[in-house]
Amino acid sequence: MLNKIISEANIQKAKKLINKCDKIVIVTHVSPDGDAVGSSLALYHFFIEIGKWANVVVPNDYPGFLKWMPGAKNIIIGNWKESLTAEIIDSADLLFCVDFNTLNRIEQLESLVVQSKAKKVMIDHHPCPENFCDVTISHPEISSTSELIFRFICRMGMFEYLNKRCAESIFTGMMTDTGAFTYNSNSPAIYYIISELINKGINKDAIYSKVYNNNTENRTRLQGYAINEKMKIFKEYKTSLITLSQEELKRYQWKKGDTEGFANIPLTIENIGFSAFIREDDNDDIRLSFRSKNKFPANEFASTFFNGGGHLNAAGGEFKGKLEDAVALFEEVLPKFIQQYSELI
Repeated sequence: MLNKIISEANIQKAKKLINKCDKIVIVTHVSPDGDAVGSSLALYHFFIEIGKWANVVVPNDYPGFLKWMPGAKNIIIGNWKESLTAEIIDSADLLFCVDFNTLNRIEQLESLVVQSKAKKVMIDHHPCPENFCDVTISHPEISSTSELIFRFICRMGMFEYLNKRCAESIFTGMMTDTGAFTYNSNSPAIYYIISELINKGINKDAIYSKVYNNNTENRTRLQGYAINEKMKIFKEYKTSLITLSQEELKRYQWKKGDTEGFANIPLTIENIGFSAFIREDDNDDIRLSFRSKNKFPANEFASTFFNGGGHLNAAGGEFKGKLEDAVALFEEVLPKFIQQYSELI
């Protein structure tokens, strides 16, 4: 049995809003990852199962290794269909804000969500949520938002409506947000949930293969190049850094999701406790991913220096400017921060 993490008051408020509504729109964060897509599609399948009209809207495209997921073809990509996105969000009488805690995480969808007259429910596991929803279900101690979706459905007493498509989505989100259950996954509750998802008919081995064993040749070559040519080790700080420019990405015909997981790779190296991956996008838009071991606070590093945030061991940030300037800032602040927290690595 699962402990009752979500408060009964929030369960009843959300359930009442669901019962009263006609149209539900589920929104998740920019550059959606496995947990964002998984938790959103899980809710989508659940709402369809109980007879509600539902749609999933994401700000921009998501990785190709997630497009096998049931219902993925129905996801509306905001920057591809701006008019349709605005129309759908405006038509909703209930918005679910999933896997994000601040409005700036949905970028161009922020104004549409703020202007919407719909009631809003947040389900998320990132710390320090903003107060923009009528119901806020926020539990940073939970490993993934997808796990929270499972708990949410069960607490409403509606487990029977959690179908196989919903179960596959939940498992994908849980798996990807824990690195295939290699970190933030030591809770017995996670494995109880997995057993219940298997009972719903999922094939967890097949899902793993679709996500992790489905690389293109170009992605594999890009990964090899990144490790061999672009990885820098700061031994004195137990830190690694990988950077990739637009030119390098284009050389390997980079597509959305091709660099997913690159920040994790150096943590397999002995005595490396903090890893950074810096990628150059178009228009001086630099994206950063941070991963760490043990108690090193990757989220504090991201928020302090790179306008980001996230979890203790997995965080992200951004930088407006040139790639070389982002790298210079990283190297400048690294000694200050690492020395402050060196005893935690």
